[in-house]
Amino acid sequence: MDCTVLKFNHCGRKIYSFDKNRLQTENTGRKCPICQEQMRFSLLQAPVIVPCPFSNGHKVRCAFLIGSSLGPAFLSEWQDSELHVGVTNSQGVVYSYTSSGVQREEQGWEQCLCVPLVAPGTGRDSLAGTLWDSELEQFSLLSTWSRHRFEEEREFGSCCYGFALSFLNQLRRAEGRESVTRDDFTQQHVLPHVKTASRYITVYQEIHQHGFYVADL
Repeated sequence: MDCTVLKFNHCGRKIYSFDKNRLQTENTGRKCPICQEQMRFSLLQAPVIVPCPFSNGHKVRCAFLIGSSLGPAFLSEWQDSELHVGVTNSQGVVYSYTSSGVQREEQGWEQCLCVPLVAPGTGRDSLAGTLWDSELEQFSLLSTWSRHRFEEEREFGSCCYGFALSFLNQLRRAEGRESVTRDDFTQQHVLPHVKTASRYITVYQEIHQHGFYVADL
């Protein structure tokens, strides 16, 4: 998904298109796909960029990542493909649990959904800079996450998600906070990102197929 998506209003509808038509839309009066009349916008009416929900996970420190080996288009809630989950350290190295054990990857997560676990500029940010990496490395070495136990963990629905959430809960307990359940974490942090990505993917695919996408205001 390399094209930037633009949004503008016309004919009482929201219209989406790719950025490659932006100059034409703003300056030469591109035709509205609804009324077929040429459009011109004031500065305040100019098309705006729709934020892309996908980020380079290697540039987001101390975060919970959701990715797909098939690409970002398969991160939609309507896809049946298996998603993969990881945790970044303060240098953007992604730790994830696979059938080969815990992997440490410096590439491969360039287009994924990111849930920051430490807010920059807070007291916990200093923890990320000093203890996060060592805690994550030590946690990844536990026998629980050996490659020999992968199928066992998978049978109980753990695997990569369990690895990431268990690490997060270990940190929460160390700080005197209660553990978060998988359902609560999913509802509060994962699903909002997946739903946003799903809407973006739908719009993107419609533009790719028809040249534009129209929605109600």
